[in-house]
Amino acid sequence: MKLLKSLGVSVLTLSAVLASASSMADKLVISNWDGYMPADMMERFKKATGIDAELALHATNEEIMGKVVASKGKGYDVIFVSSPFVEALNKLDLIADIDHSQIPNTKNLYKQANNLKYDKGNKMSMPYAWGTTGLCYRADLMDEPTSWNDLLKPNDKLKGKVTMLSTDRWLMAAGFLSLGHSVNTAKQSEIEAAKDVLIEAKKSILAYDDATFYAKLVSGEATMTHAWDGWCNYGTAENPNIKYTIPKEGTDMWVDTMVIPKNSKMKKEAHAFINFVLSQDIGVWIANNVMYKTPNEAAMSSLDKELLKAYPNLAMTPDQIMAQEQLRDLGKTQKAYTKAVTEILASN
Repeated sequence: MKLLKSLGVSVLTLSAVLASASSMADKLVISNWDGYMPADMMERFKKATGIDAELALHATNEEIMGKVVASKGKGYDVIFVSSPFVEALNKLDLIADIDHSQIPNTKNLYKQANNLKYDKGNKMSMPYAWGTTGLCYRADLMDEPTSWNDLLKPNDKLKGKVTMLSTDRWLMAAGFLSLGHSVNTAKQSEIEAAKDVLIEAKKSILAYDDATFYAKLVSGEATMTHAWDGWCNYGTAENPNIKYTIPKEGTDMWVDTMVIPKNSKMKKEAHAFINFVLSQDIGVWIANNVMYKTPNEAAMSSLDKELLKAYPNLAMTPDQIMAQEQLRDLGKTQKAYTKAVTEILASN
């Protein structure tokens, strides 16, 4: 999953955003995370459709959210964001409705991908990749973990050998899940209880790590990490003893999506791009190279069986993924999560 930081990121100035966007005014402008689609996507898209497109990178959801809010979406035509940000952008009236008649490749999607709680029927977004968060571990150094408490209350052998994600939603989710609470809770008492659990857990971890945790598993510096499923696959690629599991208490389900800003001047071309992305061959590329699951049934059903054997979490079914709780926009409650995480990270 591409990293979500708290919504309290400083918004870039409107003038800077518009200056950047103006240089791409004659092309379809796509904003995505680096390395999250084929390097030659724009060239392939132009060859297939005749439409010029240019890629603008963003590092986090919050970064592109800031740019879109500042510019009212002007200068962008398709934006990749995670599901809670679809809801947030919609509440701000910044994204357009999706015209399914212009995206015939929706036929490639699993039926479950049309029943996502944050956007039922994909009325304002189209899913690109989906997955879960769990525990990534060295199966040659420990037994399979079964509970979030194996991470939060590690045994003596694991103390100092585990890492946790520090991003607001996922750090708090580990605490919530260990206590039997929703990953989307708005109850202050539950936020406080999870905060206390996570402050205590901090005493036993090696580090907070949102980017290099799989490398720590490969080197043996860590034995177990709090991880997004696709990122765990990066470790498995280097050491097949690195496995992924979802604790018995369950976990979150995340979805990365494509949206069209309401102020896009190239909506027809934007729909054509989304349709191109939902083609079977692009879906196969995502699974083979980004190592994430995609809601593209045509693509997933054609993957090499040896790939699924080597990376078992790629073989999770849509029903297994959707059995987990979908991340939702927190609205004003986000501030409470951010405050709790700030206190956790600052604790001794």
